[in-house]
Amino acid sequence: MIWETFDTYEALSERGAAIFLDAIREYPRIVLGLPTGRTPVGMYDRVVAECSREYRCFSEVTTFNLDEYAGIERDHPGSYYAFMRQHLFDHVDIDPSRTNIPNGSAPDLKAECVRYEELIATAGGLGLTFLGLGRNGHIGFNEPGTPFNTRTRVVELHESTRTANADPFGGYVPTHAMTMGIGTILESSRIVLLVSGTGKENAIERLRSGKVSTDFPASALWTHPDVRVVISTAI
Repeated sequence: MIWETFDTYEALSERGAAIFLDAIREYPRIVLGLPTGRTPVGMYDRVVAECSREYRCFSEVTTFNLDEYAGIERDHPGSYYAFMRQHLFDHVDIDPSRTNIPNGSAPDLKAECVRYEELIATAGGLGLTFLGLGRNGHIGFNEPGTPFNTRTRVVELHESTRTANADPFGGYVPTHAMTMGIGTILESSRIVLLVSGTGKENAIERLRSGKVSTDFPASALWTHPDVRVVISTAI
């Protein structure tokens, strides 16, 4: 695990964008795993700005988002489908058919999870996956206690996770979500963990310790051969 520490969120975002864009330039047909939340917004802003000056930046890229809330329509302002359109997809030359996000309003959520795993496999697996770090150590929506071999599935969200993600909902936050499992994430060729935001000091220290436990989902990353942690100390 390689650690890179920056003094500001802006510097973290610049570094994340550089890794993102270098990966596309090196392999234009790359399959990316993408996160949502506050931390990657700055990275996405910089990727959009850079790609606005390049021809066919995203034209052959395929993306798979980590997760989506269950029981909401895609046009809901709190959906991760809406988030990705707002912060990335509507501003770059990506083919919409190459963007993949679990469908939270699917009539059969379990079948939707199976379909999502099959799509990832058909695409050849994840080449580079970006993650965020939850205050309780969750990655994607894999909460503490999640086995490390899990696949995409429906999960119940901890109350702390729902509170941390309440802003776009203006009230009721869904109790369940669909998320890539830790096993799915660990099959990515490369992983970049972006860490910024208040209240994550304990999670950072637990990750630094190197102790691997299902009580702390992010610790599973210690079992992967190519993980880079990009962290802002301005938390």
